[in-house]
Amino acid sequence: MQTPDLFEDNSTALVAGVDEVGRGPLAGDVIAAAVILNGAAPSGVTDSKALSAGRREALAEAIRESALCWSVGRASVAEIDELNILEASLLAMRRAVESLSTQPTLVLVDGNRLPRWPYEAKAIVKGDLSEPVIGAASILAKVTRDAEMLALHQTYPGYGFDQHKGYPTQAHLSALQALGVSPVHRRSFGPVKRLLADPEVG
Repeated sequence: MQTPDLFEDNSTALVAGVDEVGRGPLAGDVIAAAVILNGAAPSGVTDSKALSAGRREALAEAIRESALCWSVGRASVAEIDELNILEASLLAMRRAVESLSTQPTLVLVDGNRLPRWPYEAKAIVKGDLSEPVIGAASILAKVTRDAEMLALHQTYPGYGFDQHKGYPTQAHLSALQALGVSPVHRRSFGPVKRLLADPEVG
């Protein structure tokens, strides 16, 4: 459900922000976070990609401690391959919002597409820069996914997940060619799909 361009009175709205991380990588789940702030966002909240890893970690802790509620949703590698990455990202966002302990009356979504859900919602392109509640969600999603990729590095140490977090860097592509496809790689993504079709090509 989409809202009108402007609400006449949002003063009593419980506004959740939601954002996802991990659409571009060749491996790992896509992760979304949803947040309802309790007052103002911690100072420095913005698009997670604009922050250092240390700053993101510190802000994530502050957000978790100060928010009215927050939650994380995901879509698995298998769901990404079955649905496509766009639909899987929307599914992860829906799951994140549905998991909030307090349900919002308005959801602000980063990007230009809304999940299929019953919530009043508005999609905002670059919303993580303009809406602190979306920026907070961006930070939680990024910190969560980065931690999961570090854990995957322990299980599959040859791929460099601790460095590139699954994105298609040259180092990752070279490791994929040398080691083959792991259980956490997205088989529907071009480089992985080509390697599965012809291991000599990659």
